[in-house]
Amino acid sequence: MSDVKVGFVGTGGMANAHISQVETIEEATIIAFCDIEEERAKVAADRYGGQYYTDARRLIDETEVDAIYFCLPPFAHTDIERLAAESGRHIFVEKPVSMTVDHGLSVLEAVNKNSVISGVGYQGRYQNAEIALRDYFKDKAIGMVISHRWGGIAGGADHWWRVMEKSGGMLHEQATHQVDMIRYLAGEITEVYKLSAMKINTDQLNQTIPDAEIVSLKFASGTVGQITTTCALTGGGGSMRTDFILEDHQIVQLGWGNFEIQPENFDTIEISTDPQLGIDQAFIQAIQTNNQSLIKSSYADGLQSALVSICANQSAEEGKPVAVPQVVS
Repeated sequence: MSDVKVGFVGTGGMANAHISQVETIEEATIIAFCDIEEERAKVAADRYGGQYYTDARRLIDETEVDAIYFCLPPFAHTDIERLAAESGRHIFVEKPVSMTVDHGLSVLEAVNKNSVISGVGYQGRYQNAEIALRDYFKDKAIGMVISHRWGGIAGGADHWWRVMEKSGGMLHEQATHQVDMIRYLAGEITEVYKLSAMKINTDQLNQTIPDAEIVSLKFASGTVGQITTTCALTGGGGSMRTDFILEDHQIVQLGWGNFEIQPENFDTIEISTDPQLGIDQAFIQAIQTNNQSLIKSSYADGLQSALVSICANQSAEEGKPVAVPQVVS
């Protein structure tokens, strides 16, 4: 079986983590890089080998890549993923996959129509603790889910993260990991209602995202929930945690790759020590074996998580609850 030939669109930020992992996979060969900053693409090509481009369309048209990683900020997800899927290339898209419903649906249509393997960068789904909780929760009634992600601001005054039109805000760009994990463990979110404010970071240059967000969640199962975010902790500190209130009056408190149960001696959840396929290993193996099920977050699944925060932002603008379109069965 021949190696999977891989290209990267976007070579900064999270791309470096994926590149370093893919480079170690025997069944994969990186042959092309693309970045709007030519020097950054060239540096990657010089280090790992392959061609480099500043136009992603040229990478699609002029190389023999089998799969393309799109490691881009939210606003840079344009039509390029759709074009890649239409060309038959398998795609891995860093989260969040889209800024709008229509764009996300257009990419999903191309993925489905051309039967390409797809993956999205929700790494939490590949951790043993989360896998154990998913198995434990499957027969449990969940009454309520409460999650928070509190921190500071990413980047400096000219960084895209603090601009609403480019990042979609903290809920969409960063706490999307919490949204996705909540969906993975507690089921689909069908309606959202968001309130937001800007009261603390008024001295921050160019910040147009809210510094506080509260989102009420309604689940298909009847469960209710809430997510809060803040980027006002610019002096340091912060935390993130998700609490699940279960039947039998349990609380499961999930951090990042770890959890606690209260009462402490109420129950035991077995966590496997077996190594799991990493997110990049799973993507490459899925391509080689034509087995989408190896990937824990397909494009459809990643889009579903993005739709929660897209609709939450719409809710804040309109001042009323918004139904979340369902694209996964």
